Amino acid sequence: MIEAANWKKAVISENATFQQAFQNLNDVAIKLCICVGSDGRLLGLLTDGDLRRGLLRGLTMEDSVSEVINRTPLVVPSETDPSTVRSLMRANKVAQVPSVDEEGQVTGLYLWDELGPSNYHDHTMVLMVGGLGKRLRPFTETCPKPMLEVAGKPMLQHIVERAREQGFRNFIFCINYHGNMIRDFFGGGNKFGVKIEYVEESQPLGTAGALSLIENPPAQNFVVSNGDVLTDVDYTELLNFLKLHDAKGAMAVKLHEWTNPFGVVEMDGLKITGFSEKPVLRSHVNAGIYALTPDVLNLLSPEEYCDMPTVFELLAKGGEKVVAYPMYEPWLDVGRPDDLKTAQTIPLKKALG
Repeated sequence: MIEAANWKKAVISENATFQQAFQNLNDVAIKLCICVGSDGRLLGLLTDGDLRRGLLRGLTMEDSVSEVINRTPLVVPSETDPSTVRSLMRANKVAQVPSVDEEGQVTGLYLWDELGPSNYHDHTMVLMVGGLGKRLRPFTETCPKPMLEVAGKPMLQHIVERAREQGFRNFIFCINYHGNMIRDFFGGGNKFGVKIEYVEESQPLGTAGALSLIENPPAQNFVVSNGDVLTDVDYTELLNFLKLHDAKGAMAVKLHEWTNPFGVVEMDGLKITGFSEKPVLRSHVNAGIYALTPDVLNLLSPEEYCDMPTVFELLAKGGEKVVAYPMYEPWLDVGRPDDLKTAQTIPLKKALG
């Protein structure tokens, strides 16, 4: 059971907003919010998945979490034997179980990571690191973009280490431009505690085309990420999301807000109908991170250029289910000189935020 000082930080009110719940999940890092009433009694639990499904239903970051709380969670009485808790968690396929007293007050929290085995798994992560990095010239004239340093390490090393912490041990690097620099630095992955295989494009094949060259395709659902995306996203949660929705592909999307610097005049023909002072435009953008089922690879032809959005369009047109995975985690697409400067001059955590 985790220490009280830690699980108590995860306690929130049922009147908390989505924004507050996401912030709590990010700060406390136990993948769970414990929702209590005004009397302190347990009302239910709230996970990352509950919140994301709420956003997909049309709820906003300002809405109350009361609509998405799981009000019938698995709980155990205080002082339950840990071996019994472990068995219950395994049987019910849950990763967190709170303990409560006779009055329904929370007395502790059990986490599978502390009771169960290590988090290693067999899912593969494919990293697209063959791009020319034209927008980052002159920095990329002699160095591939993923090898540009941020906080003292190549961007690609940050991505690998982050995924390794989440249990990934199998990686495939799709290389092309200055690919020898990537291969020389990472080798087979031993010094990073992982296994790395390489797919070498004879020419740039887009953000999906290189997948067609994988000799030993993943047997399980797998993650694909661009090699210039720095984020705190949990890649295993993306895989869980794909499975939960029984979809062929899940695309991570990030809410982007842009403030129009001008006052906007609303018109119907020549008639002025209203005014909006510096309105904020909101849209979801492709975050460059995906989860796919192995059979999606059958859509690709060897050596044929293809971008990932095209893959999702083909799946949708073919009647297959594809879903968006709303991201709230910090995210930085290092595609332009200003982005690189931000990543290099500001501490990484703050740059991502």
